[in-house]
Amino acid sequence: MALYLKYRPAAFPDVVGQDHIVTTLEGAIETKQVSHAYLFSGTRGTGKTSVARILAKTILLQDIDDPIVKKHIENGIEDGSFVDLIEIDAASNRRIDDVRELIEKISFSPSVSKAKVYIIDEVHMLTKEAFNALLKTLEEPPEYAFFILATTELHKVPETIQSRCQRFLFKRVKDEDIVRRLQYIIDQERITVEREALRAIARHANGSFRDGISLLDQLRSLPKITLADVTDRIGRTSTQFIEDIVSAIGKKDLATIATVVKEIEQANVPPENVAGDLLSLIREHMHTAIEKREPVSTFLSMTDILLRALQDMRSSPMPALVLESALVRLCQQLQDGDEDAGAKRQSVKLHVPKVEQSTAKQNEEKAKQVEIDNHDEPTLVEAEELTVESIQKHWPFLLKAVSTASVRMSLKDATIGVVEKGVIELVFGSAFHREKVADTTASRQIEDELLKILRRPARIRCVLESDKKRAPAGPETDLAEAAQEVFGSL
Repeated sequence: MALYLKYRPAAFPDVVGQDHIVTTLEGAIETKQVSHAYLFSGTRGTGKTSVARILAKTILLQDIDDPIVKKHIENGIEDGSFVDLIEIDAASNRRIDDVRELIEKISFSPSVSKAKVYIIDEVHMLTKEAFNALLKTLEEPPEYAFFILATTELHKVPETIQSRCQRFLFKRVKDEDIVRRLQYIIDQERITVEREALRAIARHANGSFRDGISLLDQLRSLPKITLADVTDRIGRTSTQFIEDIVSAIGKKDLATIATVVKEIEQANVPPENVAGDLLSLIREHMHTAIEKREPVSTFLSMTDILLRALQDMRSSPMPALVLESALVRLCQQLQDGDEDAGAKRQSVKLHVPKVEQSTAKQNEEKAKQVEIDNHDEPTLVEAEELTVESIQKHWPFLLKAVSTASVRMSLKDATIGVVEKGVIELVFGSAFHREKVADTTASRQIEDELLKILRRPARIRCVLESDKKRAPAGPETDLAEAAQEVFGSL
């Protein structure tokens, strides 16, 4: 069985990344205020159909007390044979006759359950006449009938249909949520995957659980899935060009900009993806500047340039040229800012966290020595052994170096588990604090600071306490101090 089908969520607690929807639906079920019509919209692979089936199963099992009947309903729903659950793919059943047949069947009472549920996928594909026929049923549905409509193109669903449904927008899933789900699957299936490869799969999924799990399924026959294996299957991703672009912009190197854009074209990477990744990076820097109360005007100007370019790319016959022009303008803007000293414009240096771009050779060199600034005098210092004791010794410096207050507070909840093969296990008593530190941006920031402090590459792995013997990393968290760090003094 395909991994996506095997690990499809079977209950609301299994749904990841759509908490705002799950909470509302669970509340409606608990209070018995389930609507007769729902409309789920969002990009593909975000869980619309899975949540529709979970909701349908919940409705069909309501008020069923007999355990044998319950089991019969559950099995029928799982294998698609349950007569009171009707699933329709509007892409292949879009005609008025198909909808008329559906409406005629609604007049028959449920056969086994006390309800009848209709799931119509890709509902925007219905014809105008079919929509009109469906509308009449949605206006006055039988007491036992429930409709769950799903679409990836909400704007194509008539307002008359939308207004008669409770609408839920499924968000694009975050990379870290995809990574966590993939990690769960590889643990269950005992698949060996490099961390960088897992992140690359999540980025390629572009917010879709289904795409990420499907790619993992393609690769799981390998003895160990590496970043190179992922790249071989999907080609270079847009994020792998960002480091070269950022370096070229910082040096105002127009020749390198032109070379990188050519490579992007040759790799068949959509230029709009590159612009989107660069915008995300600039946004992160802007948020950091806001937290530090630093000027953000240059970040805003850079954002304007890229947003205009992104808009132009969608209608241009040469989107790569639009991207190249935008990158040249970014270089020009920073150059003008440097020359215009009288205006005191903000000097900006972007940097890309080193994750998958780091080569084994670079890591080996970093492990041997790191140049540090000692009273403005560069000195080569040998890297310290990576042990629990060395981490405990430098822990206060790590806490001080982490710039985000909420991450710093959560890191104070951590204790050191084990340290082996360059991986530091951080054990958390709270799931909230673990998730905060395990966030991709937060973990990269912490790993960068560990490199500066310990002078050797290190990775962190965040786990819950669960019977682990903990070695204290530092003093117990002072709640008053933690609150003041996050919210400031009143």
